[in-house]
Amino acid sequence: MNQAADLLSLADRMLWITALLAAPVLLVSLVVGLIVGLIQAATSVNEQTLTFVPKLAAIALVLVVLGAAMVGLLADFTEEVFAQVAEIGR
Repeated sequence: MNQAADLLSLADRMLWITALLAAPVLLVSLVVGLIVGLIQAATSVNEQTLTFVPKLAAIALVLVVLGAAMVGLLADFTEEVFAQVAEIGR
């Protein structure tokens, strides 16, 4: 029973780590898309490819600024997973 609880706890933590890693990129993409969409609506410029470049630049900036923290969080979680798998395997 303890192993099942450990695995469920690990799965719960995995979902939170995934959300923490994806949230900054998704939120910045959403905000930039909304701003570009408002500008397009105000100027009547309806070019579909116009939103791509600002989103790409904003996402690259977020990854440059937060990339090290994101990789550190993922590395810590990976070490924890391997430690718990080794503990369960005993």
